[in-house]
Amino acid sequence: MIGEESVLYDMKDIGDFKNKRVLIVGLGLSGIAAARLLSDHGADIRITDRRDESELVGNIMQLPEGVTIETGRHSSAMIDGIDLIVVSPGIGPENAIIREARGQGVPIISEIELAYLSSADIPWIAVTGTNGKSTTTTLIDLILKRAGFRILTGGNIGVPLSGLIKDNVYSGSGERTDYIVAEISSFQLESIRRFRPRIAVILNITPDHLDRYRDIDEYIEAKKRIFRNMQAEDMLILNFDDPVVRAMGACSDAVAHFFSLHGSDNAAATLIKDTIYLNGQEVVSLDEMQLKGVHNIENALAATLASGLAGADMESLRSILKEFRGLEHRLEYVDTIDSVSFYNDSKGTNIGAVIKSLESFDHSVVLILGGKDKGADFTSLAPYIKGRVKAVVALGECREKIVMQLMDVVDVIKVEDMAEAVNRAFSIARPSGVVLLSPGCASFDMFEGFEHRGRVFREEVLRLKGG
Repeated sequence: MIGEESVLYDMKDIGDFKNKRVLIVGLGLSGIAAARLLSDHGADIRITDRRDESELVGNIMQLPEGVTIETGRHSSAMIDGIDLIVVSPGIGPENAIIREARGQGVPIISEIELAYLSSADIPWIAVTGTNGKSTTTTLIDLILKRAGFRILTGGNIGVPLSGLIKDNVYSGSGERTDYIVAEISSFQLESIRRFRPRIAVILNITPDHLDRYRDIDEYIEAKKRIFRNMQAEDMLILNFDDPVVRAMGACSDAVAHFFSLHGSDNAAATLIKDTIYLNGQEVVSLDEMQLKGVHNIENALAATLASGLAGADMESLRSILKEFRGLEHRLEYVDTIDSVSFYNDSKGTNIGAVIKSLESFDHSVVLILGGKDKGADFTSLAPYIKGRVKAVVALGECREKIVMQLMDVVDVIKVEDMAEAVNRAFSIARPSGVVLLSPGCASFDMFEGFEHRGRVFREEVLRLKGG
């Protein structure tokens, strides 16, 4: 079972890490940030990473002095005498060194838990869900800053919070921090113990990461850990339109607050006749917003409710919702060539995200799909493809699976790389239509990450245009 509840430890805040022997598993951004924070507070630090030293030179240079480093493997010797393990989100619970440490009773926490223990009683606003986390987190950050709050924002959005806390909370600047706003993944939630946000948001649940979890139920249980320590004075924001998420309100001690696209009387933030309302007060109409797409309206509703509960004024809500254009690689408009419009949704790494993006278009879509398989069931796309998608262009490691699962639903064309994908999709979409990159898969079979995949897509579109 993910996260052994029997594991207890006596570390309640950052001061308790002095002279403790801590092993950090994974030398990525979160591992570096954890090492920097722990070093400042007197911990004895070891780090282990399976990658070769030649791949980690830049990361190693960012570490504080006195850290013991192991590369190229995870050896059992690194656990000897260890008081605590801080695990990076990319390290799964079935990793051999994690299993061995758990068998020895060594406490294991995530970098997010370390950041929480280090945050000096600053209230957290934590955002999770399958899709929309980064956009919602960014909106909350912008609204609260516009409202005059001092905010630190990071987590799964790409900025490790341990580093932000080290540089801001313990920097000696004397400046207050009103809230920490965090995007939290299921991976980060696996190894929390005392993590307790003041406000938690769960946006939606659709199948994802089934290459890591045994089934959807285990994935849901990982997400529910966000409210495991919340109490009656805390606030849990839930999507009323998602039955799995809505039911979580009965599982938490926190007070549930709902948002809804469908004008529900149970929702504090809702959409009525193309206008967002908060507690019955008009906030902004969809025509006034730059942000487009069904899923982004949900994100805006969640961010509106979270920011309102945190104390944002109505003018700050309105102004940011009118100005915000969205994030890179999230249904991002790229260009139009001969009446064919190109959209980059490279962050759409699961089937739920693809569905949300497809719902933003009525017809004439050529969908670029594929990458590293995460256990996706592409047949679940069938109802959203029919009448809307002209063809699917399949690339990457799981293209054969896409062909097998969708060949009876739509024409599927296999390609070798992104250049061929863009060119074939353009030819099929003409004389007018939409080319949508929404892969429904991870990117690591062909790219460094979803950002790299999105940049390559944009470059190929510009090359096609002659730019």
